[in-house]
Amino acid sequence: MVEKLMKQKVKKTTKKSFFEVATPLTSAKIQLYASAKEDLENKTIKLDLTKTLRGKSLELKMRIKINEGSLEAHPEEITLVTAHIGRIIRNSTDYCEDSFQAETRDYMTRVKPFLLTRKRVSRTVLNLLRENTKKFLLTYLKTRTANEIFQEIITNKLQKQLSQKLKKIYPLAACEIRVFRIEKELDKKGTNEFSKKVKKKEIKIDEVESEENEETEEQKEEAKENEEE
Repeated sequence: MVEKLMKQKVKKTTKKSFFEVATPLTSAKIQLYASAKEDLENKTIKLDLTKTLRGKSLELKMRIKINEGSLEAHPEEITLVTAHIGRIIRNSTDYCEDSFQAETRDYMTRVKPFLLTRKRVSRTVLNLLRENTKKFLLTYLKTRTANEIFQEIITNKLQKQLSQKLKKIYPLAACEIRVFRIEKELDKKGTNEFSKKVKKKEIKIDEVESEENEETEEQKEEAKENEEE
């Protein structure tokens, strides 16, 4: 009797298997071990991009979501490893960094640029570099989505454009985005309300134009009657 009761209490263990996770941003193949796809939803992955970028230590953090039955990892944060920054800094150089919020087309993000000069410079030069970096990034990010910015950071496209802009102030030894992180999704209510207001104004204008047309037609009829008399 005791053995039968013990067998009843034993729970049936579910078999685990490997599930492939697609990463649209990179060409990396990821397989995770779990009992079901639902168990992996909203979990985060950290991907080291040092090998693919030939020594540049970038770490990409992604969140798993289920899209039409398949698992996809979407980027949330990209960081430049502090050990890489320590390797490029020299005693005869100066550096400046900043941290601020910036809007993309779909998300509110946090950006932390890192600039390294070739030689020692004054504080005024460092302040100019910091201010111009912020102005450039705020305007640049507004015209692109967060995924596009992640892609441009990985391919070093954004850093090159920023370095060329700052070259007029002072040539840099290194121009990097130390951290780029998604903080929250932007509300689309404001744009919808604005479009509704515009439509209402258009409707009012059409109504006024139709009323004016009716008035002109009535005036024409009155003039014809006066001529006949």
